[in-house]
Amino acid sequence: MKPSTAHRILTRWMHWTLIDKQLPPEPKLIILGVPHSSIWDFVVAWLFYRALGGKPRVMIKQEFFFWPLGAFLRSLGAIPVDRKNPVTITRQVINAMNQSETFALCIAPEGTRKPVKRWKTGFHTFARAAGVPVYLGYFDWGRKVISYGIRFECTDDAIADLLTIQQYYKDKGVTGKHPGCLAYMDGVA
Repeated sequence: MKPSTAHRILTRWMHWTLIDKQLPPEPKLIILGVPHSSIWDFVVAWLFYRALGGKPRVMIKQEFFFWPLGAFLRSLGAIPVDRKNPVTITRQVINAMNQSETFALCIAPEGTRKPVKRWKTGFHTFARAAGVPVYLGYFDWGRKVISYGIRFECTDDAIADLLTIQQYYKDKGVTGKHPGCLAYMDGVA
């Protein structure tokens, strides 16, 4: 899909406002997508990044990669992962980043669309291992605004970083499509 088509669908048909007008300057990065409460978050975020001219990458459990869905998901930038083995996921993501000139991994720290008590720190592991920045992206269904957010440099302390990131989102007041799915400051996994 051409960037202009994605922009039209997102702004004219779906009535979203894009805060950002161009891609982040780094060729490789991780963008958090918060809050993740609906499959529509993927659609909105994918259209947003395409509207800016980028090709977003997302991790999807490998069980969805059957024919013909698997080929379609790969064409959208999906990476099949085995969620039962976190070490394998890290290796898969780092290898995919290293094999590409540009790589924007969009990831939900909640890890699922269901309500959670704890956010996952996998994005932090990926960012530190690959030496890439994290952007604190959001799709605010209440105001219908979307952004890849501010740049965040991860430190050696994943827990402290995650608490800082959660506070950023709490202060921003973003709401999900299904607001009951949000969890802030409840801890980390």
